[in-house]
Amino acid sequence: MNDTIMIVDDEQHIIDLAKLYLEQEGYSITSATNGKIALARILAEAPSLVVLDLMLPEMDGWEVCRRVRAESEVPIIMLTARSEDIDRIVGLELGADDYLTKPFNPRELVARVRAILRRAGRPVIPANSESTLTLQNLMIYPERRSVTVDGKQVDLRMKEFDLLYSLASNKGMVFTREKLLDVVWGYDFAGETRTVDVHIAHLRNKLKGMRPTIETVWGVGYRLDSN
Repeated sequence: MNDTIMIVDDEQHIIDLAKLYLEQEGYSITSATNGKIALARILAEAPSLVVLDLMLPEMDGWEVCRRVRAESEVPIIMLTARSEDIDRIVGLELGADDYLTKPFNPRELVARVRAILRRAGRPVIPANSESTLTLQNLMIYPERRSVTVDGKQVDLRMKEFDLLYSLASNKGMVFTREKLLDVVWGYDFAGETRTVDVHIAHLRNKLKGMRPTIETVWGVGYRLDSN
């Protein structure tokens, strides 16, 4: 396994714990203990995935994530010692792929790292996908991973595109949050479904005026409407 994981945390025992479990799975580990150093090394070294604490000296995890996302789609799992939902939502809105709340189970961290990297290497879009998927005023170009609404380009992040494509290629089908975690994020365990809700909110905001719409099926999940 050639994947390199960067662990960014100002608590050395957290780095040591994560490193122990991840190295047992065959990953190479690098680390940083403050935000500024982490940002420079992420952009220079291009690790396969970053485990990023929010509360860091010199530059916090939110700012590191924001700056990384301006230049890279490297998967990011955020760590936070806070229990407030707003911290997790802000992290996801800045482009994090997932999050764990401290104290965390290192086996769960390994499972999420494995799932995200597996999905990164196995796109949602099948090899024999249609060149263009057209639904009313929505057009999806799978090979280019691009989307237009009323002919205007809409910039989507990797997970946002995969989420939209999964719904659009199964128009009218209801996906549970757990199913979307499996299809888009590659989780084969009980993941954090709030991740799905935040990405759906991003899509709705970016795709205003899109027809068909993304519908919430209360108590179940989401679908692209079948009208």
